Amino acid sequence: MLKKIFRQFDLLPLDTSPDMSGLLAEQYIVRVAQKHIQYDPAQIQTLEYLQQILEWLVANDSGNRPFLSKPCQSLYIFGDVGRGKSMLMALFYDACPISQKRRVHFNTFMQEVHAFIHSWQKQDQADAISVLAKNIRGSVRLLCFDEFHVTDIADAMILGRLFSKLFELDLVVVITSNRHPNDLYQGGLLREQFLFFVKVLQNAANIVELSAHQDYRLNFQATQQRTYFYPSANLGQSGDGATQEATWQYFQQLTGGTLSQPGSITVLGREIQLTALHKDILFSSFDELCGQALGSADYLAIANRFNIVIIAAIPCLTAEKRNEAKRFMTLIDVLYEHTIKLVCSAQVPAEALYTEGDGAFEFRRTVSRLIEMQSDNYCQRSESMRSSKPM
Repeated sequence: MLKKIFRQFDLLPLDTSPDMSGLLAEQYIVRVAQKHIQYDPAQIQTLEYLQQILEWLVANDSGNRPFLSKPCQSLYIFGDVGRGKSMLMALFYDACPISQKRRVHFNTFMQEVHAFIHSWQKQDQADAISVLAKNIRGSVRLLCFDEFHVTDIADAMILGRLFSKLFELDLVVVITSNRHPNDLYQGGLLREQFLFFVKVLQNAANIVELSAHQDYRLNFQATQQRTYFYPSANLGQSGDGATQEATWQYFQQLTGGTLSQPGSITVLGREIQLTALHKDILFSSFDELCGQALGSADYLAIANRFNIVIIAAIPCLTAEKRNEAKRFMTLIDVLYEHTIKLVCSAQVPAEALYTEGDGAFEFRRTVSRLIEMQSDNYCQRSESMRSSKPM
């Protein structure tokens, strides 16, 4: 009734926002019909939450603010690997027409956060987190995180304060993760400080489990040209002695037998030595990429420099190798997010690479992605992106 009265006196602006109702479900059904995805009722239920956010963002876009609009709840989607969380996120993000939006991998985001705080503190400025929150809110209204996880004490101590400020500024956040918020950072140092973030998140966001019953990445058809070789003879294990040589032969085939030289890339003033490179193709090893203290910034530089990455001699990882396993997880996350073609040799199948130790649960995501990265679908997307990028 109030809307009608206000409209009569021209006190309420016309709602010029496009009609978004039911859009995500329609696009989902189209993808099912085209056999790009399989229909799953659990995914449809989760999509309803994303639809509500989509409609709110469009209605509240500049010039389209509705009458007495309430704040929008953010969304945290969790569930086992390969259930379609990232697919639904991409569907929602691509459909959202507002310009002030960003989708970013959590590792990349936290790298930027630490860099900003470090720079701000060097200038002897106080309250870097409040300034950072205002800067983020000044450029985006929607922030989407893929693969949210916390294993670092520095991240754990920052998240509560930062997200508390972001939510106060009415930033809408959509997060995907393999774990419920209560299960994040289990056993981590000073976990009680991280629990403040959990409380902030649960107050500001709907916590939704995507309970699909299968890992859909396992349904992808494997590429005809093998890209994951095991066992690796270089590790002194019995088995196919050609597997280690196969990765080098793959590199030689891709480069036309061109004489390749060792090379390096520079990241934040540090030189990272690499076994061999040719144009946009890198040949390296597990020890070279994960046996030393590299991080997401280094792997991002590799993903930005190369379109094909060949990794030799991936070992079967034990609990004592948890740091190497963590680096390998980060490396695969970055390569996957950038659709980099991966060829590798390993001691064991992907499913057996790291089954016990800190982070073994999170490593299941790495296994799922390694399997998808061997599929025709992924390799075709990778080749398509490679052809569109300058060499």
